[in-house]
Amino acid sequence: MTTQAYLVEGMTCGHCAGSVSSEVSGVAGIENAVVDLDAKTVTVTGVASDDAIAAAVAEAGYTFAGRA
Repeated sequence: MTTQAYLVEGMTCGHCAGSVSSEVSGVAGIENAVVDLDAKTVTVTGVASDDAIAAAVAEAGYTFAGRA
């Protein structure tokens, strides 16, 4: 089990954070996803590829900007 933070561009409110959290939490292998709106990050616990996380962030409507 690993924990990794990723930068997400475009989030501005609680609704944005909820959308990203919901999509990333749905990725196979992810047990937890916590969004920090001020830091513009999502921290995930579990096992998934960066590409899978990037796709989930894009599905939520935001820009994946790599590992934090």
